[in-house]
Amino acid sequence: MSDKSMTIREMCDVYGVTPRTLRFYEAKELLFPIREGQKRLFTKRDRARLKLILRGKRFGFSLEEIRQLLDLYDMGDQQQTQFARTYEIARDRLSDMERQRDELTEAIDDLKNQLKWGEKIIASMNTTKKAAE
Repeated sequence: MSDKSMTIREMCDVYGVTPRTLRFYEAKELLFPIREGQKRLFTKRDRARLKLILRGKRFGFSLEEIRQLLDLYDMGDQQQTQFARTYEIARDRLSDMERQRDELTEAIDDLKNQLKWGEKIIASMNTTKKAAE
C-alpha cells in the first residue's frame, strides 16, 4: 500500500468490509476519512486504524476498548502506554476465551454422553418392539 488515499470502494475491496461498516466506524469516531463533498478518502492512518479495529473485533474486543486503545496512540510516549494497555486487555480476553472454550468443551462432552444414552434407549425400544411383533 502506498501513501495514496483510498476511496470507500477500494477500502471495501481491500479489507473485505461493507461501506456501511466504514461509515459506522466513522460515525463512532474510529476512522477519520477526508471528506470531499460526498466522497470519503481514507488515508494511510485510516488503513492502519481499520486493520487494528478488525483485529480487535476478531479477538472479541468491544468497540469502546478499541477506541480507547486507538486514542492512546497519540500520547507521545512512543506507544508504550498503548502497547501496555493492549497487552492487558488481550491477556484478559484470552483468559475469557479459554474459559469459554472449556465451558463449550464440557457442554459438548455432556451432549455426546446424552446422545449415547439416547442411542441405547432407542435401540432398546426397537428391540422391545421387534420382540412384541
